[in-house]
Order: sequence, then structure tokens, then C-alpha cells
Amino acid sequence: MDTIASLFSFITTPVSWVIVQFHSVYGAVFGPDTGWAWGLSIVSLVILIRICLIPLFVKQIKATRAMQTLQPEMKKIQERYKNDKQRQSEEMMKLYKETGTNPLSSCLPILAQSPFFFALYHVLNSIASNDTIGVINTRLLESAQKAHIFGAPLAAKFTDSSAKVEALNSSLTDVRVVTAIMIVLMSLSQFYTQRQLMTKNVDTTVKTPFMQQQKMLMYVFPVIFAVFGINFPVGVLVYWLTTNVWTMGQQMYVIHNNPTPGSKAQAAYLERLTKHVTHQGKTRNRRERAIVKAIVAKGRDRNEYERKFINGLNKAGLAAQADGMVIKSEGTAAAQSDDGTPGTGAAPKRQQPKRQSKSQRQTGPAKAAGEPTSLTKSDDEPEDDGKPAAPAKKGGAKPAGSTRSRAQSGQRKGPQRPKSSSKK
Repeated sequence: MDTIASLFSFITTPVSWVIVQFHSVYGAVFGPDTGWAWGLSIVSLVILIRICLIPLFVKQIKATRAMQTLQPEMKKIQERYKNDKQRQSEEMMKLYKETGTNPLSSCLPILAQSPFFFALYHVLNSIASNDTIGVINTRLLESAQKAHIFGAPLAAKFTDSSAKVEALNSSLTDVRVVTAIMIVLMSLSQFYTQRQLMTKNVDTTVKTPFMQQQKMLMYVFPVIFAVFGINFPVGVLVYWLTTNVWTMGQQMYVIHNNPTPGSKAQAAYLERLTKHVTHQGKTRNRRERAIVKAIVAKGRDRNEYERKFINGLNKAGLAAQADGMVIKSEGTAAAQSDDGTPGTGAAPKRQQPKRQSKSQRQTGPAKAAGEPTSLTKSDDEPEDDGKPAAPAKKGGAKPAGSTRSRAQSGQRKGPQRPKSSSKK
């Protein structure tokens, strides 16, 4: 680990200078030799670094979502050229170039933060070894060695011997209890961050190898932190725990306000957005207008949650515009939504006419000429005396009463029409 840290020795001077500047501020409040002054200096260093890395974090989100979108295409390429690895790599690079994606973009925040992490490790290791480094002179070195965080020296490790811990004016029990608690908190924060990413902010309609990799990392990273954490000084554990908590909060903010399309987080966000827009009749800010604009631009390619959002606006008499604005529209409620579901107040669905019998089709012109269509008997209709009607003679017409009754009732039972004389 010392060899790795020495590779980043070029940045130890800037890191030590930033820590000293924060220490001068907190030292005036809590005292220069206290653990609060040095611990808050490390926490402030983390916050400063993460603020500077926010643009890279935004780029990481875009790259990750672009990679999730490309997973089906990548899987097709792998299956098509599974026996030709060189052609497979060429097609992958061609796909990245056409879509403007970069697989390494998702690792940028970690890669950019690594030099600061190892430089801080090198600074704290020098303090534990009683060596000056960067702008930390002898006076600041003595002050840092006196600093304790909950009884554990800033430069102590879980694996340190009892003699080395006693040289830092502490006990081995205090050091191991504090470091063990911080390692557990580090691992839990990393696990929770990865878990909320997998359970809330992943498109559940697409099953790809990328999701399996993320699920595996959810369990691998906490184990890595636990294994390597016992070799980190307390100050480095403070740094890493702070950056994990920052990442967790940052991830929660992104999931809540800018979720991945097709994820459960998007369903919850669009539900909240629907309630607000239908209540206010408009979008609140530029971010909401950008989301509405993206949904409108998808057209028929919208997912289930986006279609539900558009339908909710239609039922409330609102219309989403191409520029992301939402306006009131009187005709929207009566129009059908994009998936064919009628909105509130829509015209009733057209019903298909009932199938007519052959006798009904034959008596159609007579009804059009003015014949009564009610079920009551007409004046010229013979009365029904309860006796069965006489059978019709061959070649003659059927009794009008029986024909009309069957036509009105729509039933096909009873005596069938006799064959015509031409077919004898």
C-alpha cells in the first residue's frame, strides 16, 4: 500500500495544504490539538473534492444510462459474433462511436478521486511514522499525533501493535472498537447505495448482463471495504466513510428527482408530477419541463409509466406540449389518449348493430314504408285464437302474422320456409 501511495506523492502537498487551512479554522473553535479540529478538516476535504467532482458525477449518470440502453444491442453483437472475438470487439467499438458513449465514463468519479485518497493515506501514514510531509511541519505533526477521534488516534490502524498504539497515547481496545465500527458503517453505506440503485433506479423491463454485474458488485464492494479497512488509519476511515455517505445522499437525490426511465423510481416520480401538474395546471421549473418534453418526444415508444402520465393529464383536461409546457385543453378530455384509452367525458364507444335474421332483412323495406315496428298487433293482423297456424301451401306466401312475429322476435325457430317451385 505504501508503494501505491508513493505513486501519488505529487499531490500530497496540495492535500496537506488544504487540510492545514481547514485545521486553522476549526482549531480556533475546538482547539488545535483536538480530534474535532483534525477530523472536521478531513470531512471538509471530502466535501470540497466531491463538489469539484459533481460535473463528472453527472457525466457518470448519463454514461451509465446510455450503457443500459445499449445492452440489448451489445447482447445481439455478442451472440452474432460469439466465435469471432476480434470482430465482436470491432462491432462494439463501432456501436460506442455511433451512439457517442464511453464505457469508462461511469468510472470517472472513482478514478478522479483515487489520487486524493492515496495522497491522504500517505499524509496520515507519515504522521503515524513521525515524519513531516508537504506543508505539515513539526509543530503541526505533534498536534496531529495528539488528536483523537472517540479515543482513537488519527493515525492508528486496526492492525497496529499495542506498543505502537501506546506511543500515540491510546489503548488497543479503543482503536479496534472505533475502527471496527467505522468499517461496518463504511460497508453498510456502500451496500445501501448499491442496493437502492438496483431496486429503484433500474429499468425492470430489460434483463441484461449489466444488471447481473451491478447485483454482484452490491455484495463485492462491502467485502472489499471490510478487508482493506483494517489496514487504513482512522483518518482515512473518516475520509472514506464521509465520501460513502455523500455518495449515498447524492444517489438518493438523483433517484428522487431524475430517475432512470422504466424504473420504479420513475413510476413514483411521475405519480408525484401528475398530482402537482393537475393541481397547478403547469410545470414548476426547467427540470420538469425537460422531463415532460422528453416524454412527449418519445411518442409511441413511451413506457408504461410515461403513458400513464400522459393519460392522467388527458383525463384532467390538460395537454403536454412538445416544448415541455402543460396547457389546459377543453378538447383533451373528449379525445382519446395515445394508447387508445378514452379520457374522462369521452364519447361512448360505438356499438356494433345486432345481427338480423333473414326474415328481418326481408321485411326491412316494408318497415321503411311505414309498417308499425312495435310488438302490438296491427288492425289487419288476424287474431291469435290459440290454434296452430295452417301450413303454407307450396308456392304460396307464408302467413304475414307468423312471418312478422318471427321477424320481430329475431328467433329462427319454428317452421322453415318451403323450397321454391323452381328447385323441384
